[in-house]
Order: sequence, then structure tokens, then C-alpha cells
Amino acid sequence: MAIKKTKTTKARIYISASFNNTLVTVTDSEGQTLSWGSSGNAGFKGTRKATPFAATQATEKVIQKLKDEVGLKEVEVFIKGPGPGRDAALRAIKASGLKIILIADVTPVPYDGPRSKKKKRG
Repeated sequence: MAIKKTKTTKARIYISASFNNTLVTVTDSEGQTLSWGSSGNAGFKGTRKATPFAATQATEKVIQKLKDEVGLKEVEVFIKGPGPGRDAALRAIKASGLKIILIADVTPVPYDGPRSKKKKRG
């Protein structure tokens, strides 16, 4: 969880919520990573990584460090994935006192899908 020593008040938070883990990455407006964290990095192992509580803890840990060292004030949030940590991470950002400018769901959606089953022969 390394932090670049640049002062910025605006950042982007990318939340990737899978069924097994929740990843939180914070970048500046150019896309340079300022900090990152995950449920596993916050001390959870196994199935407990996939809980909303683990996502909350991971998000709070990353945000607190950034607020202290970088001086973060407002964020844009990009959420990806169907996992249980989606809403919990968003609630943690809101509770931290940061001003949320934008919330975007960037979950990839298949437009063609997998090949369909072959027809029954009778």
C-alpha cells in the first residue's frame, strides 16, 4: 500500500468487487496510482474476504491514509463487478467525509454472450 508523495485534493477511486475479494485503487486525475488496498490486505482470509464488512475495512484503511498524507477532499468513484463489497465500499467512502462528485458503474456487460446450446433432435 505505497503512497506517492504528491498533494492533490481530487482523485478517482476504482472499486473492483468480485465474489471472492474487493480491490480498492485510488488514482490521481492522470491515472497514476496513489494507493491501493484489498480485503485480503486488510487482514481477512478465505471466505471472510468476500464479506461487505471486509470491503468496508479495506476502503476505510486506504482512505484514511490518503486523507492524512495527500490531503484528499473530493473523489470520483468507479465500481466494477457483482460482488457483495460494492455497496459497502461506497458507504465507507460516504462515511469518511469525502465529497463524491461522480459514481459510475463500469461493469463490463457481454453484448453477444456465449454460444447457445445445440437444438434437440427428435
